[in-house]
Amino acid sequence: MELKGKIRIIEDFPAKGISFKDITTLLNDKNAFRYTVDKMAENLKNKNIDLIVAPEARGFMFGSALAYTIGAGFVPVRKKGKLPCETMQVSYDLEYGKDELEIHKDAIKPGERVAIVDDLLATGGTISSVAKLVEKLGGEIVSIDFVIELTDLKGIDELKGYNVNSLVKYNV
Repeated sequence: MELKGKIRIIEDFPAKGISFKDITTLLNDKNAFRYTVDKMAENLKNKNIDLIVAPEARGFMFGSALAYTIGAGFVPVRKKGKLPCETMQVSYDLEYGKDELEIHKDAIKPGERVAIVDDLLATGGTISSVAKLVEKLGGEIVSIDFVIELTDLKGIDELKGYNVNSLVKYNV
């Protein structure tokens, strides 16, 4: 299946000059959504993944479906103040300012095999921050998987040393 045809492109959203990749059309197509999750699962089979870790919000959509498909647990990474128990935080730079992500301190046990999943790799800031949280908790990152990669933004450079996979690649 050609996934690019299932992803809607919206020019000048959310700001002029941005070419937004809208995955809601892929999610709405039951065959395309199943295909996407199944293709991501193919990459993870035989890797003994214990946990899928995904950042909010769109990462949750693919991460939880993928965790179910491969029989792994699911760990959400959220923005500051959204998780109810004791957390570990990491700050990262945005284009204009900083943001913080959190994970429950008891979400990952040392040595657990983790795949990090998100919908989109752009600059790599969010996912490199998620990787730091996983590693601080002692998780072993086996794979980092995306539906879409924006190759011109070179987010892959932030993830050197990791096994990174993307189903669809776009030049910005």
